[in-house]
Amino acid sequence: MADEEAKIIPAGQVSQWLTENGFDHESLAADVNGIEIIKVAADFLLPTATALYAYGFNYLQFQGGIDLGPGQELVSVYHLVKVGDNIDKPEEVRVKVFLPRENPTVPSVYWIWRTADWQERESYDMYGIIYEGHPNLKRILMPEDWVGWPLRKDYISPDFYELQDAY
Repeated sequence: MADEEAKIIPAGQVSQWLTENGFDHESLAADVNGIEIIKVAADFLLPTATALYAYGFNYLQFQGGIDLGPGQELVSVYHLVKVGDNIDKPEEVRVKVFLPRENPTVPSVYWIWRTADWQERESYDMYGIIYEGHPNLKRILMPEDWVGWPLRKDYISPDFYELQDAY
């Protein structure tokens, strides 16, 4: 019984607000800096992100991908900040969307935070996460004909890459 109680993570302020307003999510343990982390299903990302924007999170500081390991899930991560006048310590929250490795598809938040544009493209290019609704989802770092997703932990680097006639 004590082990079960130890696994319960207290909901942070943002999580409590989401619960009060009927948004499906799960609280994860805060990071080492005490920043609240929320897990959201891909189907609920857009309504939750829109609600967080309305709550005051007007700045997407970071969007990126994580590979939990070969055969495991991929994660699309969003670090949101409330930016305002005369704020020494702005409120922050991190949202994580866990995706299946076979078809890692999640809605794009580009239409909420324009800063997601190149960040989602980089996550697509390096991890193969597909951001549905993104206006220009194509490779940004690797050549367009590159096969595979270089930052996945099960990626096997080719022996060589022959540059095609790009000009």
